[in-house]
Amino acid sequence: MAFDIINPATGEKVNSFEEMSASEVQSILELSAGAQREWAATSFAERARLMLSVARVLRDNKEEYARLMTEEMGKVYPQGIAEVEKCAWGCEYYAEHAEAFLASEDVPTEAERSFVTYKPLGVVLAVMPWNFPLWQVFRFAAPALMAGNGAVLKHAPNVFGCSLMMEGIFRDAGFPEHLFRSLIIDIPLTTEVIHNPLVAAVTITSSVNAGRAVASEAGKVLKKCVLELGGSDAFIVLEDADVDKAVEVGIVGRYQNSGQSCIAAKRFIVVDAVYAEFETKFVAAVKQLKMGDPSAEGVYVGPQARVDLRDGLHDQVQRSVDAGAKCLVGGQVPEGPGAFYPPTVLAGVKEGMAAWSEELFGPVATLIRVKDEAEALEVANCLDFGLGGAVWTQDLARGERIAADGIESGAAFVNDMSKSDPRMPFGGIRNSGYGRELSIYGIREFVNIHAVWVNKL
Repeated sequence: MAFDIINPATGEKVNSFEEMSASEVQSILELSAGAQREWAATSFAERARLMLSVARVLRDNKEEYARLMTEEMGKVYPQGIAEVEKCAWGCEYYAEHAEAFLASEDVPTEAERSFVTYKPLGVVLAVMPWNFPLWQVFRFAAPALMAGNGAVLKHAPNVFGCSLMMEGIFRDAGFPEHLFRSLIIDIPLTTEVIHNPLVAAVTITSSVNAGRAVASEAGKVLKKCVLELGGSDAFIVLEDADVDKAVEVGIVGRYQNSGQSCIAAKRFIVVDAVYAEFETKFVAAVKQLKMGDPSAEGVYVGPQARVDLRDGLHDQVQRSVDAGAKCLVGGQVPEGPGAFYPPTVLAGVKEGMAAWSEELFGPVATLIRVKDEAEALEVANCLDFGLGGAVWTQDLARGERIAADGIESGAAFVNDMSKSDPRMPFGGIRNSGYGRELSIYGIREFVNIHAVWVNKL
């Protein structure tokens, strides 16, 4: 079986990869397991030295890596540069903090000494998506490797070039040759890898359905897994918000990466008092966004990653309009090659519409009008998703209360958009998954929390 890589901006085939055989995969897993056993015995200082080398390789070659993302999944080139820089930052963060995060901790008990240590689990399988083809991987790989684990990556088929590129990055940085490996495989072999006794745990960033499938297979063999799944983040704008700033940040939060982000601001929930002003300014700003060749200067919105994804998004928009939503801008599939979909705004979105309840994974914003804070929170929390959320208000005490106690999600932001940051835990609740990535919590997901009691004879 061959995996063809199609440039989503042109529709042209740019590469093709043959699927690995089961025996090839088994050989890789054996080599990875052997490399991991040796790696687990290295010092944090040695791991940090090599992880800092990865950061240097990333920065030294960021233009090349950004161009490959542009070619394979249509990422706008400057946003690709920023993604590579963020990966380097994540590597540096864990190089600096991993040892402290995993230091043994004394616990006072009746024993002579009792303490907790953190030990690597082994080889971790990562099942990763195409939308942030480098960052999604590095935010797992940097902490997992610094903890002493090995990694095998099953990336999305349309970014297999990026997958092999990252394998090369770790090798070029001086890591053991088989500690981080890429698997060019499809779903059936992925299931076999999950079940393989050489794999200790699994992490996946993907859709709700894919997460359920992976969690089910991991559960059959009682392996730890972390799930980062879909989201339909609320972006609440209250009556005392700075509307201009909310629009400015909301545009980035919804349309960066051509709208293809789990934590994008998808539902703009705006109170009556400022709704008209917000809608007018938001639509005007969307009309200024330039869509086109993701490698061209000035373009902010590139193509969707695949034509079928673009068509599925358009179907959600059409079903919402048919149900009574109003399309204020965009909403039409452009003529010509590529998987382009224009920046779109839907207003009058009500319960029962696709744009209300389904995740819109593309450049489509939904505007929802509510009467007050109480209704805003009711709408924000009415879905089964719970990844991120935001609230806009000039009363910081009010905003902190809403973010901490009102928005039901893995993270909430006051006067900002949802984002991931190496210093803070990242993950969701309900259908947005479980477990955490990043910060101290992320590095402790794939370790054995090992209790030790010592008594005198």
